[in-house]
Amino acid sequence: LRNAIIPIVTIIGLDFGSYLNGAVVTETIFGWDGLGRFTMEGIIKRDYPVIMGCIIVGTVVFVIVNLITDVIYQYLDPRIRLNVKKG
Repeated sequence: LRNAIIPIVTIIGLDFGSYLNGAVVTETIFGWDGLGRFTMEGIIKRDYPVIMGCIIVGTVVFVIVNLITDVIYQYLDPRIRLNVKKG
């Protein structure tokens, strides 16, 4: 059963970027305060430090989610290992 969940973990990890974009759209449409709406307001006002900060935060979160996905892979399937040759 562990091997059957690997594709699900893959899809969740890859779709996380879409979830971040969906948050921007949802917060803008419903008027909720959040990072997505803050980003959109920064883009509209051409506030470059805000735009760069939001992009960096989104990128760091995306990289961390992908790292967590890789760690979960090793837990689910012990055959997936990092092979490092010394020398």
